[in-house]
Amino acid sequence: MTRAVFLGTPDEAVPALSVLRNIADVNLVITRPDRPRGRSARPQPSAVKEAALAAGLPVAQPDGAAALTEALRSLPEQPEVGLVVAFGMLLRPEALQVPRRGHLNLHFSLLPRWRGASPVTAALLGGDKETGVSLMQMDEGLDRGPVLASTRMPIPESADRGSLSAELADRAAALLSQSWEPFLAGDLIPVAQDESNATYAPKLGDSDRRLRLDDPPEAFVRRVRAFGPRPGAYLFIDGARHKVLAARVAEGQSPPGSLEVAAGGALLCGTGGGVVELLRIQLEGRRPMNAADWLRGRRPRPGSAS
Repeated sequence: MTRAVFLGTPDEAVPALSVLRNIADVNLVITRPDRPRGRSARPQPSAVKEAALAAGLPVAQPDGAAALTEALRSLPEQPEVGLVVAFGMLLRPEALQVPRRGHLNLHFSLLPRWRGASPVTAALLGGDKETGVSLMQMDEGLDRGPVLASTRMPIPESADRGSLSAELADRAAALLSQSWEPFLAGDLIPVAQDESNATYAPKLGDSDRRLRLDDPPEAFVRRVRAFGPRPGAYLFIDGARHKVLAARVAEGQSPPGSLEVAAGGALLCGTGGGVVELLRIQLEGRRPMNAADWLRGRRPRPGSAS
């Protein structure tokens, strides 16, 4: 079997690793170092590390580009192919040159749209109707290499970052399974990306998750979906930070940031030019709950959001 090295980190990369184990001899799995998570802030392994160890595969966790290159070069038998799925670190030219046939990347967008670190979030924020997975040959640019194969899918209106990422992860695994032997046989024709259509999805931070109350209702809901359920978009209700995990556009007009309870018990929030219904929320440090349950435990009723 073809020797391969796998580079990936989050849950979304695990299905592709599972497929690669069955079609190649995976002689190393490379993932990011353990990171603090949860209330304890204790270092926790990535999903890929847990899956690799459970499968008995060797794991390396380099803490930088130089260490990554060294991990690749130190293998007793050099890999023929590298596969990258949501790894979270740029590969230097010297790392790209280690596998004899280079590195492939399964990227969760239809390249050249949404190159970069957050393609799923960017597609939801942008209101895209369609997305997909691209299998590309990596070069020194950021997701700029030629595309070997792709698969497309419509974005469901109910999708959030979590559900869409999970669906794309499964489609990426299927695309890998379908494309591996044709790639090895040289039957996949690389197609250069159209630079004039390129868009970028940069790494996003805490400020990007904050809901903008002057946004139109549709944009407000897109931001909720783009960050849900984790890490979650948020706003402040009477000064306390709350994640908004689900919301939908509602009828009516109300000043941005005003909160009211409709006759049927719906929790409504005014936005720029309209109203949204907050469906599921989470006070920081508490468990998520439906808005109706949150309201039952809230006295007095909330006054405003910011």
